[in-house]
Amino acid sequence: MEGALHIDYTNLARVDLNLLLAFDALYSECSVTRAAERIGIGQSSMSHALGRLRTLLGDELFTRTPDGMRPTPRAVALAPAIRSALSILQQNLLHTDGFAPSQAERTFVLGMPDSIEVPLLPRLMAFLAREAPRIKIRIRAIDRFDVLEQLNQDRLHMGIAGLLTEGGTQHKRRKLYSTGYLCLFDPAHLRVDTPITVKDYVDVPHVLGSPRGDAHGVVDDALALSNLSRNIAVVTPHFAAVPFLLRGARLISTVPERPARIFARQFDLATSPVPLPLPESDVSMIWHSSYDRDPAHHWLREVVVKLTSTL
Repeated sequence: MEGALHIDYTNLARVDLNLLLAFDALYSECSVTRAAERIGIGQSSMSHALGRLRTLLGDELFTRTPDGMRPTPRAVALAPAIRSALSILQQNLLHTDGFAPSQAERTFVLGMPDSIEVPLLPRLMAFLAREAPRIKIRIRAIDRFDVLEQLNQDRLHMGIAGLLTEGGTQHKRRKLYSTGYLCLFDPAHLRVDTPITVKDYVDVPHVLGSPRGDAHGVVDDALALSNLSRNIAVVTPHFAAVPFLLRGARLISTVPERPARIFARQFDLATSPVPLPLPESDVSMIWHSSYDRDPAHHWLREVVVKLTSTL
Protein backbone atom coordinates (compact mmCIF):
# COMPACT_ATOMS: atom_id res chain seq x y z
CA MET A 1 0.00 0.00 0.00
CA GLU A 2 1.38 3.39 -1.00
CA GLY A 3 2.51 5.45 1.98
CA ALA A 4 2.50 2.48 4.36
CA LEU A 5 5.37 2.01 6.79
CA HIS A 6 8.15 0.00 5.18
CA ILE A 7 9.30 -2.92 7.31
CA ASP A 8 12.88 -4.04 6.76
CA TYR A 9 12.12 -7.70 7.38
CA THR A 10 15.61 -8.94 6.55
CA ASN A 11 17.48 -6.81 9.07
CA LEU A 12 14.72 -6.66 11.67
CA ALA A 13 14.65 -10.46 11.80
CA ARG A 14 18.11 -10.29 13.38
CA VAL A 15 16.58 -8.61 16.46
CA ASP A 16 15.49 -11.23 18.96
CA LEU A 17 12.67 -9.95 21.20
CA ASN A 18 14.44 -11.56 24.14
CA LEU A 19 17.36 -9.20 23.56
CA LEU A 20 15.05 -6.20 23.92
CA LEU A 21 13.73 -7.64 27.17
CA ALA A 22 17.30 -8.13 28.37
CA PHE A 23 18.19 -4.54 27.42
CA ASP A 24 15.17 -3.14 29.29
CA ALA A 25 15.89 -5.21 32.39
CA LEU A 26 19.56 -4.17 32.39
CA TYR A 27 18.61 -0.52 31.97
CA SER A 28 16.13 -0.75 34.85
CA GLU A 29 18.26 -2.76 37.29
CA CYS A 30 21.82 -1.61 36.43
CA SER A 31 22.94 -5.10 37.41
CA VAL A 32 23.40 -8.29 35.39
CA THR A 33 22.39 -10.41 38.38
CA ARG A 34 19.20 -8.47 39.18
CA ALA A 35 18.28 -8.19 35.51
CA ALA A 36 18.59 -11.97 35.13
CA GLU A 37 16.40 -12.52 38.20
CA ARG A 38 13.82 -10.09 36.85
CA ILE A 39 13.47 -12.01 33.58
CA GLY A 40 13.87 -15.43 35.15
CA ILE A 41 17.08 -16.58 33.47
CA GLY A 42 20.55 -17.40 34.71
CA GLN A 43 23.28 -14.81 35.11
CA SER A 44 25.38 -16.43 32.38
CA SER A 45 22.44 -16.24 29.98
CA MET A 46 22.02 -12.55 30.74
CA SER A 47 25.74 -11.95 30.17
CA HIS A 48 25.44 -13.78 26.84
CA ALA A 49 22.43 -11.63 25.89
CA LEU A 50 24.42 -8.49 26.70
CA GLY A 51 27.23 -9.70 24.45
CA ARG A 52 24.76 -10.25 21.59
CA LEU A 53 23.28 -6.81 22.14
CA ARG A 54 26.71 -5.19 21.98
CA THR A 55 27.45 -6.97 18.71
CA LEU A 56 24.06 -6.18 17.23
CA LEU A 57 24.10 -2.47 18.12
CA GLY A 58 27.82 -1.83 17.83
CA ASP A 59 28.10 -0.20 21.23
CA GLU A 60 29.23 -1.19 24.73
CA LEU A 61 25.73 -0.19 25.99
CA PHE A 62 26.50 -0.80 29.68
CA THR A 63 29.84 -0.28 31.41
CA ARG A 64 30.76 -1.70 34.79
CA THR A 65 31.27 0.85 37.61
CA PRO A 66 31.50 0.56 41.41
CA ASP A 67 27.80 1.55 41.51
CA GLY A 68 26.67 -1.04 38.98
CA MET A 69 26.22 -1.18 35.22
CA ARG A 70 26.05 2.36 33.86
CA PRO A 71 24.29 2.89 30.47
CA THR A 72 26.26 4.55 27.70
CA PRO A 73 24.81 7.57 25.86
CA ARG A 74 23.64 5.20 23.08
CA ALA A 75 21.79 3.04 25.63
CA VAL A 76 20.17 6.10 27.20
CA ALA A 77 18.99 7.23 23.75
CA LEU A 78 17.61 3.78 22.89
CA ALA A 79 15.87 3.08 26.21
CA PRO A 80 12.63 5.10 25.68
CA ALA A 81 12.01 3.58 22.22
CA ILE A 82 12.64 0.03 23.44
CA ARG A 83 10.40 0.56 26.48
CA SER A 84 7.65 1.98 24.25
CA ALA A 85 7.89 -0.94 21.80
CA LEU A 86 7.71 -3.52 24.59
CA SER A 87 4.78 -1.69 26.17
CA ILE A 88 2.84 -1.68 22.88
CA LEU A 89 3.49 -5.39 22.38
CA GLN A 90 2.42 -6.15 25.95
CA GLN A 91 -0.78 -4.13 25.71
CA ASN A 92 -1.84 -5.58 22.36
CA LEU A 93 -0.66 -9.18 22.61
CA LEU A 94 -0.94 -10.15 26.27
CA HIS A 95 -3.76 -8.14 27.81
CA THR A 96 -7.42 -8.94 27.56
CA ASP A 97 -10.24 -6.49 28.21
CA GLY A 98 -11.05 -8.11 31.51
CA PHE A 99 -9.05 -8.43 34.69
CA ALA A 100 -9.89 -10.86 37.47
CA PRO A 101 -8.19 -9.71 40.69
CA SER A 102 -9.08 -12.89 42.58
CA GLN A 103 -7.14 -15.00 40.06
CA ALA A 104 -4.37 -12.61 39.06
CA GLU A 105 -0.75 -13.39 39.89
CA ARG A 106 1.41 -10.29 39.73
CA THR A 107 3.98 -8.35 41.71
CA PHE A 108 3.77 -4.56 41.96
CA VAL A 109 6.70 -2.43 43.08
CA LEU A 110 5.43 0.69 44.85
CA GLY A 111 7.56 3.55 46.05
CA MET A 112 6.54 5.64 49.03
CA PRO A 113 8.08 7.27 52.10
CA ASP A 114 7.23 5.55 55.36
CA SER A 115 5.09 8.54 56.39
CA ILE A 116 2.63 7.24 53.77
CA GLU A 117 3.48 3.56 54.17
CA VAL A 118 2.38 3.62 57.84
CA PRO A 119 -1.26 4.58 57.21
CA LEU A 120 -1.71 3.06 53.73
CA LEU A 121 0.11 -0.28 53.53
CA PRO A 122 -1.84 -2.14 56.28
CA ARG A 123 -5.11 -1.20 54.56
CA LEU A 124 -3.80 -2.20 51.16
CA MET A 125 -2.57 -5.60 52.34
CA ALA A 126 -5.85 -6.31 54.15
CA PHE A 127 -7.76 -5.45 50.97
CA LEU A 128 -5.54 -7.65 48.81
CA ALA A 129 -5.87 -10.55 51.23
CA ARG A 130 -9.63 -10.43 50.69
CA GLU A 131 -9.88 -9.50 47.02
CA ALA A 132 -6.62 -10.45 45.29
CA PRO A 133 -4.63 -12.91 47.42
CA ARG A 134 -2.13 -13.78 44.67
CA ILE A 135 -1.01 -10.21 44.09
CA LYS A 136 2.25 -9.33 45.84
CA ILE A 137 3.53 -5.93 46.86
CA ARG A 138 7.14 -4.78 47.09
CA ILE A 139 7.79 -1.41 48.75
CA ARG A 140 10.80 0.75 47.98
CA ALA A 141 11.63 3.76 50.11
CA ILE A 142 11.71 6.93 48.04
CA ASP A 143 11.59 10.65 48.40
CA ARG A 144 9.87 13.04 46.04
CA PHE A 145 13.08 13.94 44.21
CA ASP A 146 13.93 10.50 42.80
CA VAL A 147 10.47 9.15 41.89
CA LEU A 148 10.58 10.22 38.24
CA GLU A 149 13.96 8.61 37.55
CA GLN A 150 12.85 5.34 39.13
CA LEU A 151 9.64 5.34 37.07
CA ASN A 152 11.60 6.02 33.89
CA GLN A 153 13.92 3.10 34.64
CA ASP A 154 10.95 0.85 35.50
CA ARG A 155 12.20 0.30 39.03
CA LEU A 156 8.75 1.34 40.23
CA HIS A 157 5.26 0.69 38.94
CA MET A 158 3.87 3.58 40.96
CA GLY A 159 5.11 6.27 43.30
CA ILE A 160 3.06 7.79 46.11
CA ALA A 161 4.43 10.87 47.85
CA GLY A 162 3.77 14.42 48.89
CA LEU A 163 5.12 17.54 47.16
CA LEU A 164 6.05 15.57 44.05
CA THR A 165 8.16 17.39 41.49
CA GLU A 166 6.60 17.97 38.08
CA GLY A 167 7.01 15.10 35.66
CA GLY A 168 7.23 14.95 31.88
CA THR A 169 4.65 14.03 29.28
CA GLN A 170 5.42 10.35 29.95
CA HIS A 171 4.24 10.63 33.55
CA LYS A 172 0.66 10.41 34.78
CA ARG A 173 -0.37 11.90 38.10
CA ARG A 174 -3.49 11.78 40.29
CA LYS A 175 -4.00 13.65 43.54
CA LEU A 176 -5.06 11.43 46.43
CA TYR A 177 -5.51 13.80 49.36
CA SER A 178 -4.16 16.87 51.12
CA THR A 179 -2.63 16.60 54.56
CA GLY A 180 -1.93 18.96 57.41
CA TYR A 181 0.33 18.41 60.42
CA LEU A 182 0.10 17.76 64.15
CA CYS A 183 2.57 18.08 67.00
CA LEU A 184 3.34 14.75 68.61
CA PHE A 185 4.94 14.19 72.02
CA ASP A 186 4.96 12.01 75.15
CA PRO A 187 2.79 13.81 77.74
CA ALA A 188 4.35 11.81 80.58
CA HIS A 189 7.75 13.40 79.91
CA LEU A 190 6.96 16.67 78.15
CA ARG A 191 4.73 18.78 80.40
CA VAL A 192 3.15 21.43 78.18
CA ASP A 193 -0.34 22.85 77.91
CA THR A 194 -2.31 22.08 74.76
CA PRO A 195 -2.78 23.53 72.32
CA ILE A 196 0.95 24.10 72.53
CA THR A 197 2.20 27.69 72.36
CA VAL A 198 4.79 29.03 69.95
CA LYS A 199 7.12 29.66 72.91
CA ASP A 200 6.96 26.04 74.09
CA TYR A 201 7.20 24.85 70.50
CA VAL A 202 10.54 26.56 69.87
CA ASP A 203 11.91 25.87 73.37
CA VAL A 204 11.45 22.08 73.24
CA PRO A 205 14.00 20.00 71.24
CA HIS A 206 12.56 18.57 68.01
CA VAL A 207 12.72 15.26 66.18
CA LEU A 208 12.71 15.70 62.40
CA GLY A 209 11.89 12.89 59.99
CA SER A 210 13.63 13.69 56.72
CA PRO A 211 14.13 11.14 53.90
CA ARG A 212 17.36 12.82 52.84
CA GLY A 213 18.57 13.59 56.35
CA ASP A 214 18.27 17.36 55.84
CA ALA A 215 17.98 19.36 59.07
CA HIS A 216 15.41 21.67 57.50
CA GLY A 217 11.72 21.32 56.70
CA VAL A 218 8.48 23.22 56.10
CA VAL A 219 8.39 24.10 59.82
CA ASP A 220 11.69 25.96 59.56
CA ASP A 221 10.43 27.97 56.58
CA ALA A 222 7.32 28.96 58.53
CA LEU A 223 9.32 29.89 61.65
CA ALA A 224 11.71 32.01 59.61
CA LEU A 225 8.82 34.26 58.56
CA SER A 226 8.57 35.29 62.23
CA ASN A 227 12.35 35.40 62.72
CA LEU A 228 12.16 32.26 64.85
CA SER A 229 14.05 28.98 64.77
CA ARG A 230 13.79 25.66 66.54
CA ASN A 231 16.26 23.33 68.20
CA ILE A 232 16.44 20.12 66.14
CA ALA A 233 17.89 17.49 68.45
CA VAL A 234 17.80 14.57 66.01
CA VAL A 235 17.20 14.04 62.31
CA THR A 236 16.28 10.59 61.06
CA PRO A 237 15.56 9.37 57.51
CA HIS A 238 13.33 6.68 59.04
CA PHE A 239 10.01 8.32 59.76
CA ALA A 240 8.69 5.20 61.49
CA ALA A 241 11.41 5.69 64.14
CA VAL A 242 9.88 9.00 65.29
CA PRO A 243 7.41 7.59 67.88
CA PHE A 244 10.14 5.40 69.39
CA LEU A 245 12.31 8.49 69.81
CA LEU A 246 9.49 10.52 71.34
CA ARG A 247 8.32 7.96 73.89
CA GLY A 248 10.04 8.46 77.20
CA ALA A 249 11.79 11.66 76.11
CA ARG A 250 11.30 15.40 76.39
CA LEU A 251 11.04 15.85 72.64
CA ILE A 252 8.44 16.96 70.12
CA SER A 253 7.90 16.25 66.43
CA THR A 254 5.74 17.75 63.70
CA VAL A 255 4.12 14.88 61.83
CA PRO A 256 1.60 14.56 58.96
CA GLU A 257 -1.80 14.21 60.61
CA ARG A 258 -2.71 10.67 59.49
CA PRO A 259 0.37 8.85 60.80
CA ALA A 260 0.42 11.21 63.81
CA ARG A 261 -2.97 9.90 64.95
CA ILE A 262 -1.84 6.29 64.42
CA PHE A 263 1.34 6.86 66.43
CA ALA A 264 -0.61 8.60 69.18
CA ARG A 265 -2.94 5.62 69.59
CA GLN A 266 -0.28 2.93 69.47
CA PHE A 267 2.43 4.64 71.54
CA ASP A 268 0.31 6.57 74.10
CA LEU A 269 1.48 9.88 72.70
CA ALA A 270 -0.36 13.21 72.70
CA THR A 271 -1.18 15.46 69.76
CA SER A 272 -1.62 19.20 69.49
CA PRO A 273 -2.26 21.61 66.63
CA VAL A 274 0.90 23.18 65.26
CA PRO A 275 1.07 26.73 66.70
CA LEU A 276 1.88 28.36 63.36
CA PRO A 277 0.35 28.12 59.89
CA LEU A 278 1.87 25.44 57.67
CA PRO A 279 0.96 24.81 54.03
CA GLU A 280 -0.97 21.63 53.36
CA SER A 281 0.87 18.97 51.38
CA ASP A 282 -0.80 17.31 48.41
CA VAL A 283 -0.17 13.56 48.32
CA SER A 284 -0.35 12.12 44.81
CA MET A 285 0.31 8.91 42.98
CA ILE A 286 2.38 8.99 39.82
CA TRP A 287 3.09 6.33 37.23
CA HIS A 288 4.68 5.94 33.80
CA SER A 289 2.32 6.29 30.85
CA SER A 290 3.47 2.90 29.55
CA TYR A 291 1.26 1.38 32.27
CA ASP A 292 -1.68 3.69 31.68
CA ARG A 293 -3.76 1.13 29.75
CA ASP A 294 -2.61 -1.90 31.72
CA PRO A 295 -5.83 -3.35 33.25
CA ALA A 296 -4.10 -4.65 36.38
CA HIS A 297 -2.30 -1.37 36.95
CA HIS A 298 -5.54 0.57 36.41
CA TRP A 299 -7.27 -1.66 38.94
CA LEU A 300 -4.55 -1.10 41.52
CA ARG A 301 -4.71 2.67 41.01
CA GLU A 302 -8.43 2.65 41.69
CA VAL A 303 -7.85 0.54 44.81
CA VAL A 304 -5.32 3.08 46.12
CA VAL A 305 -7.74 5.93 45.41
CA LYS A 306 -10.49 4.12 47.31
CA LEU A 307 -8.33 3.26 50.30
CA THR A 308 -6.82 6.73 50.65
CA SER A 309 -10.22 8.41 50.45
CA THR A 310 -11.02 7.05 53.91
CA LEU A 311 -7.63 7.44 55.59
